[in-house]
Amino acid sequence: MGSPKDEHGQPLNSCLRARQNADRSIDELIGICKGVAADGRVNQEEAEYLCGWLHANEHVRDIWPANVLRARIAECLEDGYLDEDEKAELFDMLRRVGAKRESTEVVNHSTALPYNTPLPDLIFRGWSYCLTGRFNTGKRSVCIQFIESLGGDIVDYPRKGGCVLVIGDIGSRDWIHSTHGRKIEAAVDYRDNGCPVLIVPEYHWYESLCRELKFAS
Repeated sequence: MGSPKDEHGQPLNSCLRARQNADRSIDELIGICKGVAADGRVNQEEAEYLCGWLHANEHVRDIWPANVLRARIAECLEDGYLDEDEKAELFDMLRRVGAKRESTEVVNHSTALPYNTPLPDLIFRGWSYCLTGRFNTGKRSVCIQFIESLGGDIVDYPRKGGCVLVIGDIGSRDWIHSTHGRKIEAAVDYRDNGCPVLIVPEYHWYESLCRELKFAS
């Protein structure tokens, strides 16, 4: 009897090791981003170092936030010179990757990096919603009740067939990495591969919710 296989026919132990290696690399990348942004600016040497790190770690090239950073840093350095506007933009991206909100409890602040731009109009009736993180709106059960009351459907995990991933304004302590977790990784991957998946922040979802509730009343 051979070793257990995953859905693609690959040994499960090999897949687990690959996933663990990718997790460690993403954590390292987030740490680098925090370090670079710590002094409030990004210089040419730091951008080139990040570019080199991303090229040296091909195994995470398609995982968020490496995929987003890789493309933008390469674009900024295409002419061999990092101008002031590009420095400011890269700093903002790196700051968001490692952003944290200070409070009496140490929690992670959701990064704005993976959101759809521009933020889309949201419909509730007939749409599927997936929630991740902790919400200023209230407990997860309360948010679910709001969605279902307007005819929306709740799914536990992003799906290729289409859904809206809503990221709570307060990061979840259950997230795998310091600013994001598996649901965000999956949603970004599906969206970037042409699937009808939307990623929005809690505040945008809440504004849409309030409009729908007003019209429904």
